[in-house]
Amino acid sequence: MQQLLQNPNVILLLVLWVLPWKGWALWKAAQQSSKVWFIVLLIVQTVGILEILYIFVFSKQKKIEGGTIM
Repeated sequence: MQQLLQNPNVILLLVLWVLPWKGWALWKAAQQSSKVWFIVLLIVQTVGILEILYIFVFSKQKKIEGGTIM
């Protein structure tokens, strides 16, 4: 695994994979005024997994009256 991560081509592919997902997720979090999600997405590096989950799962949830999440 260590040799794989020392390969510049692998690192370039990882960067090209992560940047669009991170950018999209940060943009959605900012549009929804979700400060906590924005900070978490900015700091935590999960190779795009958390970003994809936020885009397709967590950003779709809406709060209804009474504070319950649908």
